[in-house]
Amino acid sequence: MTSPADRLRELLNRPGLLIMPGCHDATSAKLIEAAGFDIAFMSGFAVSASRLGMPDTGLISYGEMVDQGRNICSAISIPVCGDGDTGYGNALNVKRTVQGYAAAGFACIMIEDQLAPKRCGHTQNKAVVDRDEAFSRIRAAVDSRNEGRDILIMARTDARATHGLDEAIARAKGFAELGADISFVEAPESEDEMRRYCDAVPGPKMANMIEFGKTPNLPPNQLEDIGYKIAVYPLTLLNTSIVAMRSCLEQIRAGLQPKNILDFEGLKAAVGFPEYYDEESRYFSDR
Repeated sequence: MTSPADRLRELLNRPGLLIMPGCHDATSAKLIEAAGFDIAFMSGFAVSASRLGMPDTGLISYGEMVDQGRNICSAISIPVCGDGDTGYGNALNVKRTVQGYAAAGFACIMIEDQLAPKRCGHTQNKAVVDRDEAFSRIRAAVDSRNEGRDILIMARTDARATHGLDEAIARAKGFAELGADISFVEAPESEDEMRRYCDAVPGPKMANMIEFGKTPNLPPNQLEDIGYKIAVYPLTLLNTSIVAMRSCLEQIRAGLQPKNILDFEGLKAAVGFPEYYDEESRYFSDR
């Protein structure tokens, strides 16, 4: 059997842009797979919101993230890329984080250069470590991969917001030279900036499509033309689920029957009852 990392390598070698929706739990991950997508992303923002009810400001821990990731990866068969934040400490912490994410079943881990406590890349008051420390994190992550962890490394920089695009590009180039499999310059603010990054940095690159964020929300064909290999939609499912739940609660509070909901058979199917019954029948066929 091919590993999740090997399946992701195969996807990266295929022509065309990879669309990567974001999930926050096992159910949202299963919906992504059922919809026909080839890859999913475990978003730190979305996990912090769904698991803790708290903002993505470094409040969620390594243990909570890897536990959530283990549930997500075990629920689906498509590769999952996991948000590893800053690696949760120094270079040795980064190595342990990579090891833990690989053991949990992730195909790829994203490590960034923010100063702890980190925060969502499209929010205020970000800060990044110096370039040497940023490189040491990615060097440690790559070393962990090369020591036998079957996982890809996505290297992220948030330096665009703090030091400008030139510094962000310089860091992304350095990440690629260190052996990162994928690079990610967070929050470029124009199509021109996106093109400058893609033209300057070798290897697969990811675009972050956050609705109403700092980066232009471009269609997939345009992102591919610019030079991106992956387009991630990390918060779209969380966003739409909040909208749907608020609407439903308003209807219940008004004494109405909620609209646009699954019937019970559809709900059971979505969470896996038919598969459970089929498996159960194999062991209790004589009853």
